[in-house]
Amino acid sequence: MTTVLRGISSMATRQVLAELAAAYEKKAGCALLVESVGGVDAARRVQAGESFDVVFLASDAIDKLVAAGKAVAGSKVDLVRSGVAVAVKAGAPKPDLSSEDALKKAVLAAPTIGYSTGPSGVALMQLFERWGIAEELQSRIVQAPPGVPVGTLVARGEVALGFQQLAELIHLQGIDIVGPMPDAVQITTIFSGAACTASPQPGEVRELLAFMASPEAADAKRRQGMEPA
Repeated sequence: MTTVLRGISSMATRQVLAELAAAYEKKAGCALLVESVGGVDAARRVQAGESFDVVFLASDAIDKLVAAGKAVAGSKVDLVRSGVAVAVKAGAPKPDLSSEDALKKAVLAAPTIGYSTGPSGVALMQLFERWGIAEELQSRIVQAPPGVPVGTLVARGEVALGFQQLAELIHLQGIDIVGPMPDAVQITTIFSGAACTASPQPGEVRELLAFMASPEAADAKRRQGMEPA
């Protein structure tokens, strides 16, 4: 009988987890069913004691679940590094992103700016604060609802300039990806996996995470716009 593991993740890792789950099922005969939702919602549901075997979230969110006794101490495995890219509606002019100053000018020139509810969105707001333009941008900033890709708002024309992790933009229709944020201000999130304390199959979860962190999984991560952690 095939072992089935039930997991929950933020939307950011949905595509890469689907590819890795398919590869692992083929290799080990163990099926992984992952529900991908907004990261805040995923963490809340694990905190509430919902019955999952494994959780995939930003590294610091996993640390909080371990501290709360909802994820198994010592089971956390860093899986991917995910950077933020900038998108415009398909066919729209592409701004210069070649430097920090160029990016700042592009932001100031944009009539509307979209960002996410995840950790990258928090970091972007902190960058605008550091640049001293947060107040000026306040009326032009649109936060995507939890679980809704920023690129969807860009494709609909609801925001002119969208910031989100590349992995969440590359599969969307109706947008053009301008490029990554400049290295000087690039926002990188490490996503990790951990066994949930509610799981009756912690050994199977550890084997799954070991596979996901192995060199064998690296190409899938790159195909989905991420780098191995």
